[in-house]
Amino acid sequence: MTDRSGKFNIMKLVKIVSFGLLVVVLVCFVAATLRTLTFDVNSGLQLAHWEKTRNIASDINQHQRKELLANFREAIQIPTVSTSKTQLNITALGEFNSLLRKVFPTVFSSHLVQHEVVANYSHLFWVPGSDLALVPYMLLAHIDVVPADENDGWEAPPFSAKEMDGFIYGRGTIDNKQSVMGILQALEYLLIRGYSPQRGFFIGLGHDEEVGGLQGAMNIVKVLKKKGVQLAFVLDEGLAVLDGVISGLQGPAALIGISEKGQATVKLSVFKAPGHSSMPPRESSIGILAGAVKRLEDNPMPILFGEGPERRTFEHLAHRFGLPIKFLMSNMWLFSPLIGRVMERSPDTNAFLRTTTAVTMFNSGVKVNVLPSLAEAYVNLRIHPAQTVQEVLEFIQSTVGDERVKMELVNGFDPLPVSSYDETSFGFQTIKKTLLDQFPQVSVAPGLCIGNTDSRHYTDLAKDIYRFAPTWIKPGDTQRFHGINERISKKNYEELVVFYFNLIQNCDIKELPSPHAATAAVTSSLGLLVSAASFSNASSNSWTPEPNETVYFVNGYSQSRSRPSKPYILRKLMDDWMNFWRLAGVDTMMVNLKSYSVSVIIILVIVIIHWKSIMTNRYLRTCLFLSVKYIETCTT
Repeated sequence: MTDRSGKFNIMKLVKIVSFGLLVVVLVCFVAATLRTLTFDVNSGLQLAHWEKTRNIASDINQHQRKELLANFREAIQIPTVSTSKTQLNITALGEFNSLLRKVFPTVFSSHLVQHEVVANYSHLFWVPGSDLALVPYMLLAHIDVVPADENDGWEAPPFSAKEMDGFIYGRGTIDNKQSVMGILQALEYLLIRGYSPQRGFFIGLGHDEEVGGLQGAMNIVKVLKKKGVQLAFVLDEGLAVLDGVISGLQGPAALIGISEKGQATVKLSVFKAPGHSSMPPRESSIGILAGAVKRLEDNPMPILFGEGPERRTFEHLAHRFGLPIKFLMSNMWLFSPLIGRVMERSPDTNAFLRTTTAVTMFNSGVKVNVLPSLAEAYVNLRIHPAQTVQEVLEFIQSTVGDERVKMELVNGFDPLPVSSYDETSFGFQTIKKTLLDQFPQVSVAPGLCIGNTDSRHYTDLAKDIYRFAPTWIKPGDTQRFHGINERISKKNYEELVVFYFNLIQNCDIKELPSPHAATAAVTSSLGLLVSAASFSNASSNSWTPEPNETVYFVNGYSQSRSRPSKPYILRKLMDDWMNFWRLAGVDTMMVNLKSYSVSVIIILVIVIIHWKSIMTNRYLRTCLFLSVKYIETCTT
């Protein structure tokens, strides 16, 4: 009897656990499906009314079009190459300074613009605003470029600025003279048309970004610190508009960098006594070091997908994917481990998931018949925002696991702080609005910049630093950065000028519109919907307060404090059901939970509490009606 009772209890427990798991799976599936159908965090402030709407028109006539392209081509033809910290083409930098003064005469002669040369070749411009209460912002770009050799396979000489098939070819066309010339060309046209800003702004042009920015950017920062400057935001180069680059994405995506990876260079070395190659030891210095390097490559840093800004990139773009990718991207709370495993298979996407490890130099040996005493390897690491330099060094030490291999940090810095990108973020939303006004077909998303820029030196001056230029990148173009056949279309360069022309004016607003302007209408509609449905239901049941029943009103319908009637229970369940949809992510503007796993737990509790009522057909019909109406309200 006891055995039968024990078996019965075990079976009962198994059934309960199985049923519970089934309910959890069902709830997760429903929540994920609803989130997939309605999730769109890219709406932002598109429906909001901005404080200032009458900007100076950015019309560019045929004469100006020829002028701006000619100016840009002249800039490309000057080889402002930075080879190392001590090898800069100062002759070309001096020539470039003269070019700027020649092609932007209004910028350099206007009483509104204050100009200062920093560290001989960098430039700092200050355009004061009429409203001193508004915190200024800053636009950055860099003048120098990396070396280029025509013999590497260029279709046109790298400093010729040759036009072919609507493109201008040359080193610096997309890194980063398009921003240097685009920003100043926009300011030139604004000043010519009588523009005077309300919000002041700085323009900083560094001359040695490609070798660290230690002379240019760092000295500009020193000048600003002496003046006590604090900035609302900084916009530098970094990410771009990707068109056809992300597989499965419908339409182009503009990724605005909100952080940069950190960087570290580590030297690994092994020392052994030299000897003759005819009597080799069991392990040579090269062999020991090669084993250490192999262990580093076989044991990459852990996947950190979801712990940095890269997760938000895919959430912002989820609505532009087709099924089944849309289903996965909309539900990172559930599928991020799976997505991470898939993304690590490609070097292009693997770089966003973790700290990458690249062995870039290996030196040893002086003669073919001499055992080398010293073997050295240099490892370059790009550090994920969820890690620090110290954590990376500890990982390398434990992975190598050999005391004979000495480790030395040559240089390094931690990842940059993550800048804000929500609806209250002035810099991000202003950049986003400018983009969507000019390119309405583009999806805007925050992103992680895996390279490093001059903006990393400005962290003491601004809390929010963004890395973006509206350069359009198509399949194959990513290899042009620091590679051969770097180019930009003439149309795209003109678009850059227009972008900065409009951005400067959009920054003149005092504050962003209310982020919940659109939400209020949805909330109001939802309240009317619930009230109407509740009133209709009460009428159909001829419900009146029962004797000794105290009545009060919540959300437009009456409820009882004591013995509740059946219609009240039904309305209470309706209310819970509406909360279910919100918590499931139907209306992401109303509910912004850090973890949707919390919503799953809440939903499960509601299901358990009202299980008997949920099983009634009457409730299910009402829920279905309200669900459809609510989804219609949210999506319109």
